[in-house]
Amino acid sequence: MDMDEVRFEEVKKRILETKRERSGIGTLSEKTVHAVLKNYYQPDESCQEVKLERMVADIFTGKEILEIQTRNFFSLKKKLSVFLSLYPVTIIYPLPAQKWLIWIDPETGEFSEKRKSPKTGNLYDAFKELGRIKEFLDHKNLTIKIVFLDMEEYRLLNGWSRDRKRGSHRYDRIPLKLVREVELTRPEDYLQLIPYELEEPFDVKGFAKAAKIKQDRASQVLSVLYYLGQVKRIGKRGNAYLYRVRDDD
Repeated sequence: MDMDEVRFEEVKKRILETKRERSGIGTLSEKTVHAVLKNYYQPDESCQEVKLERMVADIFTGKEILEIQTRNFFSLKKKLSVFLSLYPVTIIYPLPAQKWLIWIDPETGEFSEKRKSPKTGNLYDAFKELGRIKEFLDHKNLTIKIVFLDMEEYRLLNGWSRDRKRGSHRYDRIPLKLVREVELTRPEDYLQLIPYELEEPFDVKGFAKAAKIKQDRASQVLSVLYYLGQVKRIGKRGNAYLYRVRDDD
């Protein structure tokens, strides 16, 4: 399915209007991003929440399965071990392209002023979760679809720090705009994660610098790339592995 910003906007408005009618104007409901994406990718409700093999697929068209997963990919392992042997499966993973943050005081219900996050989303952000299912990523029936959305994130001021922000809980995310989609279908598709200017051999620190990400995220990315055979280890520098991009056949 090609990206359709107009249809996405129509689905978003309909879902938000329904949720407000049920919850009261100005009251947020949970999992809004999930609901919008489910209805965007499959408007036919008879294909939603379908029981298969004693489990429930978010979307089942009769020919393929779509799972919308906003976090905790570890919980997908049981489904993937069954579903991938039966049908093509696409995991749809929404990430913020641009995000605005709003805080909610749980005692008064008051909302803070909306503030724009200085951080913009990128493909590397997906790898904390993708690493949890890396043993499935090279399966011929699996596609990963990363969906970048501009969104508002609502968080409760219930954390443990003095300002109650650290350790706080996310209440909901409201999608504003469909920005882009990236599909990862074959192991070779993951080569786009390797910065063009990266000099070989490289270690985690060098990869992190070239990709402009933190070292722990670089380690997650390289773990997946290594598992998929897109980089190979050629030795060590001290305690750090040295990598090269795979040789073309």
